[in-house]
Amino acid sequence: MYVCSCFGITEKQVRAHAETGACTPRQIAGACKAGTDCGSCVRRIQAILGRGACPRRELLDQGEPAAALAADVVLPADTGLAAEAA
Repeated sequence: MYVCSCFGITEKQVRAHAETGACTPRQIAGACKAGTDCGSCVRRIQAILGRGACPRRELLDQGEPAAALAADVVLPADTGLAAEAA
């Protein structure tokens, strides 16, 4: 099912980005642009992300710099998301 109609982003794609470390709607937007046009999908993205554990958020809470954490996120090539993020 589509989450972001503006960019054709599916719930499966949002979940895949979340599994690779995107913990917030802003991080999802940075990975695939979902939520950056009309914004009507942001609440759905928030619902998909939920309030579960987020390894990146936990590292930020421990004082790790955000830029260093962003470099650690690598999208698996087999999901087709690596080309979208590039």
